[in-house]
Amino acid sequence: MSDTHGYWDDRYLRFFADCDEIWHAGDIGGNRVYERLCAAKPVRAVFGNADGNPLRQQLQSALLFDLEGVRVYMTHIGGYPGRYASAAIRQLLRQQHVKLFISGHSHILKVGMDPELNLLHINPGAAGRQGFHLVRTLTRFTLDQGEIKDFELMEIPLQEDHTGASVNGSD
Repeated sequence: MSDTHGYWDDRYLRFFADCDEIWHAGDIGGNRVYERLCAAKPVRAVFGNADGNPLRQQLQSALLFDLEGVRVYMTHIGGYPGRYASAAIRQLLRQQHVKLFISGHSHILKVGMDPELNLLHINPGAAGRQGFHLVRTLTRFTLDQGEIKDFELMEIPLQEDHTGASVNGSD
């Protein structure tokens, strides 16, 4: 998930109920959202450009880790295959042999391969209400012995936000 911007929806936890971990690609929007996620599951998260000092003191701007035989790199502003946010990101992806690159920021759901670097890029879109998007999105998938599989998407049209949702401002 990404770009909650302080917005909480109980459907987040229902969608991630069977997951081992929740990953958040930045612009969490405050400690309340982060704490609610952490209370439910182990969380891997990075801070985004809109996150304040409390989250910046707890989180890093990027994470590089190996899980189930997959090298993962997650940052908030990363760009897309063919249009990475910086030459440094592209170089890191190549040198570290990243197989799964996750970034947020754009509020646009995109999933695609970078055939040159042989990696899968996922931008989960935006789970919060702030921004221009008309549909809030969440993604989940399975990492299993070097494979990335069982990709699933949850879409929540903004007009459905009256059900089960509450807003917690930044703190």
